[in-house]
Amino acid sequence: MNRLLFSVLLALGLLFSASHALRFDLQSGHTKCIAEDIKSNSMTVGKYSIVNPSEGHPLPESHKLTVRVTSSYGNSYHSAEKVESGQFAFTTGEAGDYMACFWAPDHKPEATLTVEFEWKSGVAARDWSKVAKKNQVEAMEFELKQLQETISSIHEEMFYLRERSLYNRTQASNQDGIVYEPYGVRITSNQDGI
Repeated sequence: MNRLLFSVLLALGLLFSASHALRFDLQSGHTKCIAEDIKSNSMTVGKYSIVNPSEGHPLPESHKLTVRVTSSYGNSYHSAEKVESGQFAFTTGEAGDYMACFWAPDHKPEATLTVEFEWKSGVAARDWSKVAKKNQVEAMEFELKQLQETISSIHEEMFYLRERSLYNRTQASNQDGIVYEPYGVRITSNQDGI
């Protein structure tokens, strides 16, 4: 029981650790696009932000982004202009490449923006923290214990039926021996008399 629960929690932990944020540098006046091949009807979530080069101070005015997320068919799913951070979530309408493009406005002197971007789709996009709350896990544990007891009961019943079947076969063989024993004695007696 504990092994099954441990396996489920380990699998969920591995699922969560599989998604990492991507960091990249973007020069002002330039564009960077990131594409993701996503199947149809998949949940997709993303978040992005400019990393502050001097912590404790507000971002400089030159550190703004324009972000657009589109499908390979040209459908726009997210658009934001002159922002420091943002997020998007949508369910894909068609399968194919989805592209997130980041533009940094032209600025003199040229500035370099460090952008942190996380994009998840499918199972990774699901918020698993809401799926398995402690009381739900305890309820699942109770259900699993009930199933384990049922399986044990069925297992014991199978052993009982097997033993009973073996006993019945042994009794039937013994009965056959008793029925045929007098004939064996007569045949033996007749052979001795010859």
